[in-house]
Amino acid sequence: MMLLARNVWGGAMARASVVVAACVLVALVAPPSVRAQDSETTVDEIIVTARRSGAPMWEVTRGGSTVLLVGAIQAVPAGIDWRPDALEQATRQAQRVYFPQRISASPADLFRVIWRSRTLTRMPEGRTTADYLSPEWQARLDALETTYGKDWSRDSFLILSSELLSDRLGLRDRGNQEVGEVVRRAARRGRVPVTSIGSVRGDAVIDDLLARPPESWVPCIEATIAATEAGRPAVEARGQAWTRFDVPSVMASPIEAAMSRCWPWSDPTLGTLLRGQWISAVEGALREPGVTLAVAPLRVLAEPGGVLDDLERRGFEIIGPDWRTDQGED
Repeated sequence: MMLLARNVWGGAMARASVVVAACVLVALVAPPSVRAQDSETTVDEIIVTARRSGAPMWEVTRGGSTVLLVGAIQAVPAGIDWRPDALEQATRQAQRVYFPQRISASPADLFRVIWRSRTLTRMPEGRTTADYLSPEWQARLDALETTYGKDWSRDSFLILSSELLSDRLGLRDRGNQEVGEVVRRAARRGRVPVTSIGSVRGDAVIDDLLARPPESWVPCIEATIAATEAGRPAVEARGQAWTRFDVPSVMASPIEAAMSRCWPWSDPTLGTLLRGQWISAVEGALREPGVTLAVAPLRVLAEPGGVLDDLERRGFEIIGPDWRTDQGED
């Protein structure tokens, strides 16, 4: 999300623009042309193939409909071993693929971001991070500034959180294949229809960002500081836990905590909208015949009250790895 920021447009003004767009969406998807799937393709074959991928996956079935929920994390570190070929094969056998939301932004939205870039990239006039962080957290930020030779005191918390997560922790590093990239490529080659589960209006996103006071970012910044202090070992441990299907460990990672507490997921309006669209999309997929393979952020699936908890509460049988620590208890 934030981590795709500086790869699309160049220049200082563009930095804010991309942060706005990239925070909400993992991908902009144009549906490829549709090919009828072979009738002899079996659900069991697809499920077995997908489970070999090394990405956590859950199977939910109702009647003749099966949804395979693939839990994706951002920035799987280079060197973490998983099997994208198995996920590619499963994608080509599915009847349809669901991807996260896309942002519906116009040129006017982009120009508005550029026009208001001062608001999005800098602290209010005369203010610094010390005006909002407690002395303890400001001291920890000061220590990171000393380590990295930076002065973030007047950067907005939006920019600070992005810089710490992407530049210092390397979460925008493309050294390993992302789940979304693997599935998108396979769907395109297999001519499997792709659907984005919903959209978010660009003007609403910008309004939300412009209206957020700096103090609302404090939980995000505290979690981001803690994640940066944990460093690359925490990034590696999260990636390893993901390939082992140890979902509770992924969710307990300081990296995941930071990403969950930052915008847009922490926003009471936008975060609720994004999560609600996923629950509605899964419900809709369970009315479609055949197999739907859905690539969703792991945190949306496995967080307390998330998609998996919602499905369990409604009585669906969910086949896949434990996503809560209490599931291993007798």
